[in-house]
Amino acid sequence: MRPNFPVRLGSAEETLIAQLKAVGADQVAERITVAGLPTRRVEAYHYTDLKTLLRAVPARGQPANEASAPALRVPGAFNLMVANGVIQNASTAPAGVIVGQAHGGVLTTRDDVIVNIGNALAKTALTLTLEGSVDPVIQIERRIEGEAAHVADALKVFVADGAAATILETFSGSDAAHVGNHASYIALGKNAVLTHITLDLSASGVSHFATNEYHLADGAKLRTLIIHAGASLARTQLFPTLGGAEAHADITGLNLVSDGQHADITMETTHAVPHTSSQPLFKSITRGRSKSVIQGKLIVARDAQKTDAKFMHQGLMLSDDAEILSKPELEIYADDVVCGHGSTCGKLDEDSLFYLLSRGIPKAEAETMLVRGFIAELLDPVEDEALNEALQGVVDGWLLGQ
Repeated sequence: MRPNFPVRLGSAEETLIAQLKAVGADQVAERITVAGLPTRRVEAYHYTDLKTLLRAVPARGQPANEASAPALRVPGAFNLMVANGVIQNASTAPAGVIVGQAHGGVLTTRDDVIVNIGNALAKTALTLTLEGSVDPVIQIERRIEGEAAHVADALKVFVADGAAATILETFSGSDAAHVGNHASYIALGKNAVLTHITLDLSASGVSHFATNEYHLADGAKLRTLIIHAGASLARTQLFPTLGGAEAHADITGLNLVSDGQHADITMETTHAVPHTSSQPLFKSITRGRSKSVIQGKLIVARDAQKTDAKFMHQGLMLSDDAEILSKPELEIYADDVVCGHGSTCGKLDEDSLFYLLSRGIPKAEAETMLVRGFIAELLDPVEDEALNEALQGVVDGWLLGQ
């Protein structure tokens, strides 16, 4: 029998335990006391060892007195702001949009430390009920302001039957060593259509954690786009559940990582009923000594016959020192399904680059053109012109090192 040695806790773990106990979340605190933060031994965190990567956690955030300039402006959008976990006053909502608040965390409890910490520490949640189709983009700015702070905030969205909308979440704030834990719970009614985009534009010293949970009813259509382009340590977890017949999800994401950054998108999609489909597509672009992680699991329940699900990850390495790590998984319990997965990784195509250079295009411009082409299938489905242009600007800024 192996002896049960106690886990040696680091500074970040001790701070988290104290913060959790201060709000009465003793069970979550006890779990960290016994097991610590996830290491490579935890399968879901094999490539993102939090015990090593998260060395310190600052004090809980206080209400923000001042807000920094918006990290991204989308002309014509309806704007909402959550600063340091506090919901700010909003302008008059468009027709069909009901803005409210709820108490506490919003995510389904699961065996995940980020989820459980967020649920325990979130005080209030911003709620949105979309009763019909909404024309303007709904932009939710989730900021951490002031000195280094640990902030947990939450968003809960219900898209009514037959409604359609586009929601953009941007994460930003002051230039400090913040730790953010952001939760989004989104339910789509029958035949609802939603485009949900989350964009990390945090300062380079930030540790950014986000969890998006989706529930799709009959005939619902979901498109997601996750973009990491800011924090030094970023991890977004996606938990879509297709619980209605003919539901479909296009789950997409993009890691843009530069020297010293670590970005992780981890997805677990559950096909719970027959006749559902999904097409997860993720891309990574790395340069310098950086690391991109893409993990994607497709779960097909025993009763989910006629499921059609295909996962793909494509990586583009712009330097020899970069790393791209990919782990696709299939967990299938039904026997009448069409499922698959694939992953590729490489450098810019030399023949294409030579062709552009031979036409007199400077090398830097030619490389930028090829990278834009690589990303295009993620951005092109964003139909709102102003939003598409804003997202393209983020990509161009990253390519220029801004």
